[in-house]
Amino acid sequence: MSLPTAKLSKKMTRRAFLVCGLQIGFGGVLAIRLQHLQVDQADEFRLMADENRINVRLISPKRGEIYDRNGVILARNEQSFRITLVEEEADNVNDVLDKLSQLIPITPDDIEQTIKELKKKSPFLPVTIVDRVTWDDVSIVASNAPVLPGITPETGLSRHYPLGSYFTHVVGYVGPVSSRDLEKREIPDPLLKIPRFQIGKSRLEASFENLLRGKAGARNIEVNAAGRVMQELDRRESEAGKNLKLTIEAGLQCYTQARLGEESASAVVMDSQTGELLALTSSPSFDPNKFVRGISHRDYNSLLEDKRKPLLSKSVQGSYPPGSTFKMITAIAALEAGVIDEKTTVFCPGHLEISGKKKYCWKSGGHGKVNLEKSLRESCDVFYYDIALKVGIEKIGEVARRFGLGEKHDISMSVENAGLVPSKAWKRRRRDSDWLIGDTANAAIGQGDVLASPLQLAVMAARLATGKMIKPKLIAETGKTKTEEESVTAYPSHLKAVRKAMYNVSNARNGTAYRSRVIDDTFRMAGKTGTSQVFTITETERIKGVKSNEALEWGRRDHALFVCFAPFDDPKIAVSVVVEHGGSGSTTAAPIARDILLQALYNGAPPVSAYPVKDREEILQQQKFFDDLLPNLTSGEKVET
Repeated sequence: MSLPTAKLSKKMTRRAFLVCGLQIGFGGVLAIRLQHLQVDQADEFRLMADENRINVRLISPKRGEIYDRNGVILARNEQSFRITLVEEEADNVNDVLDKLSQLIPITPDDIEQTIKELKKKSPFLPVTIVDRVTWDDVSIVASNAPVLPGITPETGLSRHYPLGSYFTHVVGYVGPVSSRDLEKREIPDPLLKIPRFQIGKSRLEASFENLLRGKAGARNIEVNAAGRVMQELDRRESEAGKNLKLTIEAGLQCYTQARLGEESASAVVMDSQTGELLALTSSPSFDPNKFVRGISHRDYNSLLEDKRKPLLSKSVQGSYPPGSTFKMITAIAALEAGVIDEKTTVFCPGHLEISGKKKYCWKSGGHGKVNLEKSLRESCDVFYYDIALKVGIEKIGEVARRFGLGEKHDISMSVENAGLVPSKAWKRRRRDSDWLIGDTANAAIGQGDVLASPLQLAVMAARLATGKMIKPKLIAETGKTKTEEESVTAYPSHLKAVRKAMYNVSNARNGTAYRSRVIDDTFRMAGKTGTSQVFTITETERIKGVKSNEALEWGRRDHALFVCFAPFDDPKIAVSVVVEHGGSGSTTAAPIARDILLQALYNGAPPVSAYPVKDREEILQQQKFFDDLLPNLTSGEKVET
């Protein structure tokens, strides 16, 4: 071997060693790294792989049902069919939606809403195109599946209200979760993010949302790298919501709602011994099922624009001057203060001058010499102006609150009005002005700043009837023994005098509610009419002549009120009725209250013999009308209670 060749061989050997060394070093580093990944971090990567492979899908729970005291279903779940779309499985969303619209009824709004939801959701999640479709629609979609990629008919549960508008203002309604619903909650239940999941929007459905909703179940599913479902690994079933039983009697509720007719009105029926609410109505009403399905803009706007305010639950949200129905409160305050007794008289010439201004009685010629009994029987205003100035607003207010006015009664409705019993401190705080004696005179006859809801007036009637601190109840209580309510006053004789006068309001010939009396001696009624002014009558109007309610536009007419209880000797039922802008309490509200009271006492249609002879033909026609109109509850679905 020549010298150059030997040197070249030597160089090649060194290079081979160097390359080999580098390869061994790289292999060692790679082995150490692989050991770190496969051994030291094996658990972490295995968990990450499982999380990518396993997906959790929520299972909606069955919503709790609502039923009346006898088990009549008021809110239930019914099977419904819907059509869904998974964007990832559709070749062309617009094309698929267009084909679907040619097969089943779908509105442009449905398509627009679907596209909006698709943009918000993952392309692998189903989005509801249209809900509550018919079985025929489902069959059509299923038979055309090959040309509708990504479209799937599904079965679910949807809320239904069998008695519709008769219970809207008690039960309320559900609707799809909105962004506003989510904003109200700090940590929203994951269920609320399920597309078109329904939650309570008003009344009891909203108040008892957490109880009725139930708890979600879950299923773990395996998905491939593309996100498609491969198999279900395990499942935890959902927990159904709790049922809710009410004190309401469905038949009486339906009758009461129908008896109010198209008036803008409210009526409350209460068991005067237990406080259980048997009917809680507001008119006009509306079909809550429209909200469940998604009410149209046209229908919703018609409800908003209706001057009778059908969306308002007047029985608990309404706030009205109680008018002469408040006079029992002023009378009891005067009796307790020792200002009057049963024999005290006041002369009524038709007005009383207070601070240089005349305060008028409703009877322009006056009532003459008036005592407590006559003042209530004929509803003299001057008597109450006079005694109120001697008693003062603080005592009147204290008695009013004791009889249930000026406070929320917490019957678990989503919104309740507290009404108002004014005081000197209230006026100073609210209006930065002093209380005047004219304010006391106005309050004495239930005008001025005094406000009450129909529920509060029913509570007042029940407490007057029994002398007990009766509290209203809407949710049926089970397993509880009846507790003896404390007395509402320390002077039973005062209540006895007021109740006697209320009896004569309905049963004496010159009583303001005599035309609406009950003839059946077993169920004789005691009551009080009320007519509250919406606008003050000026001196000019009095000089020219005060217009009758019929001559005024609807919104300027007086409110008509009536409170009552029966039987007089053993009160079982108390009723309050308020008819907005109904005119006179004696002619408008009293007949309605009398009919409702008898319906409750007889547990159904009363015999015409319970009515005055002059009313019987009209009552027979009315009963026939209601027989045809009202739902047959005996044939409806019930639950065991």
